[in-house]
Amino acid sequence: MGTKMNWQRWLMIAPAVVFFAVFALFPMLMAVYYSGLQWNGISSAKWVGLANWGSVFRSGDALHALRLTAEVMVLSWVVQTPISLLVGVFLAGRQRHRAVFGVFYFVPLLFSSVAIGVTWSYILNPNFGLLDALLKSLHIGNGNQNWLGNTHLALLVVTLIIAWQFIPFHSLLYQGGAKQIPDSLYEAATIDGANVWNTFFSITLPQLKYTLITSSVLVLTGSLTYFDLIYVLTDGGPGDATTVLAMDMYKQAFVNQNIGLGSVLAVILAVAGVILSILTLRFTGFSRMESQLEGM
Repeated sequence: MGTKMNWQRWLMIAPAVVFFAVFALFPMLMAVYYSGLQWNGISSAKWVGLANWGSVFRSGDALHALRLTAEVMVLSWVVQTPISLLVGVFLAGRQRHRAVFGVFYFVPLLFSSVAIGVTWSYILNPNFGLLDALLKSLHIGNGNQNWLGNTHLALLVVTLIIAWQFIPFHSLLYQGGAKQIPDSLYEAATIDGANVWNTFFSITLPQLKYTLITSSVLVLTGSLTYFDLIYVLTDGGPGDATTVLAMDMYKQAFVNQNIGLGSVLAVILAVAGVILSILTLRFTGFSRMESQLEGM
């Protein structure tokens, strides 16, 4: 009986193992192999060992891209997390107007990153953009701010657009988590005379602890791979002001035709994502898989 159960378990997890091996493990091993090559993707490849790794760590461009990626990661979490949390809790209410609001709020999830990038590039255009026209009508600024062409503003603007795209997704996570909180907790708090803010910080936020961890892991690891939206909006510019690691990887591999250096950056991105996820789960205690309903 025990042997039969073991075989059944292996059969159940086999599709997931095969999927992971084909689409995750094998490409990563190939990237590690390519990182040791001097190759333009067309001609014969030459094995150079760790030379590409040394070039990357000595390169100021790679370190600059790493710093920008860290900035995007922190900014994304700071912007997306509180807004997503508040919107998700608001939409979890039973009032009809909240559901109607949610229908319009989740519209960004229906569009591709390319469509969003093109749309915002027109909105932010310094010559005929809607944003500058609106600010000018309100007598704010001179009406021709180059939002995506300013080296000091470009990264912040791109990060805010990324937040606009993904906040609805994370709000769905918080909305689902908030709907699972028992009404009895709020009824007890009301009887005790707790106000809205006391209820939020004493009941809602603690009960959304693991939803917050899940959302944070997705935000932080997702920040490592932002590419398509940045490519459409700025192509890594102006200069290298928005050339994050994913963008630098693309330019090294396909623009400069240096597959080896691009593969090194790909491996760094993958390893950073795994380490970041493990550390987040480790230090938050999420790996213990405790019940979300604390005190019940």
